[in-house]
Amino acid sequence: MKKLVDAWYQGSPWLVLLKPLACLFRHQSEKRRQAYQTGRQAAWPAPVPVIIVGNITVGGVGKTPLVAALVNLAREAGFNPGIVSRGYGGKAPHYPFLVAAESDAAQVGDEPLMLARRCGCPVVVDANRVNAVKHLLAHSNCDLVISDDGLQHYALGRDMEIAVLDGVRGLGNGQFLPAGPLREGPERLDEVDWVIVNGGQLMLEQSSQTMQLKPSQLINLSSGEIKTADDLVAEEVHALAGIGNPERFFTTLKKLGYRLQCHAFADHHAFVADDLPVNDGKPIIMTEKDAVKCTAIADQRCWYLRVEAELDDNFKTVFQRQLKDLSGLKKMANASSADN
Repeated sequence: MKKLVDAWYQGSPWLVLLKPLACLFRHQSEKRRQAYQTGRQAAWPAPVPVIIVGNITVGGVGKTPLVAALVNLAREAGFNPGIVSRGYGGKAPHYPFLVAAESDAAQVGDEPLMLARRCGCPVVVDANRVNAVKHLLAHSNCDLVISDDGLQHYALGRDMEIAVLDGVRGLGNGQFLPAGPLREGPERLDEVDWVIVNGGQLMLEQSSQTMQLKPSQLINLSSGEIKTADDLVAEEVHALAGIGNPERFFTTLKKLGYRLQCHAFADHHAFVADDLPVNDGKPIIMTEKDAVKCTAIADQRCWYLRVEAELDDNFKTVFQRQLKDLSGLKKMANASSADN
């Protein structure tokens, strides 16, 4: 898989062999989208505002830290947000499944567990996002739903769409799967409410907001000790990452001044003790997403780097105002429906 992903962003000529499959994928993607646009299939409208945070490419682009930031902004605006997610990589006992801070990542997925622990709000996983939202609302007092991924899950009605792009890798070679990283065409970005570019210098035809992932803390998996993000710079460290774009994490550590021995794994990798570097006395720094899967195998060497999504003040102000407007519209629609 890594070879294929590298090829998407390096413009490898052999990808032309996958063009027929890419044309088929594009046709199916557009057909599914048109079915909801034309009303041949109806999306389920939730009784509370639904915010989708997704992307038009496969792979990690920084959606999960953004979701955590949006939860905080929603709370500041007076909302009780909840999160739904597919729960990729997990096999829960049943679906929908309510994630708890003590849940097993092997059951619920690494990203939902990370969000449940960091945000302290209800999180429900289910590949069927409609069922996930219904379960969330039935078992909590949430008045706002934020979906971590699900831009292409059109069965769930949405009141706001936020597309996130990697500012360094962009749209790769601009081809659809499997010849490139696209799930939908670039024109889809014209339809969303916000385009947020994570880092880099990506230039878009669409207006966009920038986001930076700012390192904030190092937290020890074994003891819970907290240090500043650059506290271990004097030492050479092992950097461990099982995310969609490990190089982004390694670059973040290098910018902090770390000398690294890098260990990259596949996205959503299920870590075991043998995956940890041999104990040579050097600290191990991993992502927060990987840390939720390493708690049981971690020792005193293991730290994770917490990053915060840094957003423009104008975006935060407008976003919070939009939430209040959407909530008011939902309440009016619910009252009208009840009268009828």
